[in-house]
Amino acid sequence: MNELDLPEPIAHYFEADGQDGQAVARCFTKGGVVLDEGKTHSGHAAIEAWKTESSAKYSYTAKPRTLETQGRRYIVTSQVSGNFPGSPLDLRCAFILERGKIASLEVVP
Repeated sequence: MNELDLPEPIAHYFEADGQDGQAVARCFTKGGVVLDEGKTHSGHAAIEAWKTESSAKYSYTAKPRTLETQGRRYIVTSQVSGNFPGSPLDLRCAFILERGKIASLEVVP
């Protein structure tokens, strides 16, 4: 999975994304934040609910393709394929890491 030499917390996120909401939430700091589809999800319970809801709505896989570093931000472009309109598409995920976990994730279509 770590073909792009992704930082470990980001590699763990993409592995957990194929599992469940609990696995994804564990990738984040206690006060971690996800910004996706115009909504903010803060903390483990909200992040778990976000992942659980998106997995119930869509079946998909995400394959990281590129990695850029912009200061403290790591931007991963992934090809996402699944049962949603416009599939496949490229999504940009901007991560900020803190103490070996994800402090912030912003998903940009």
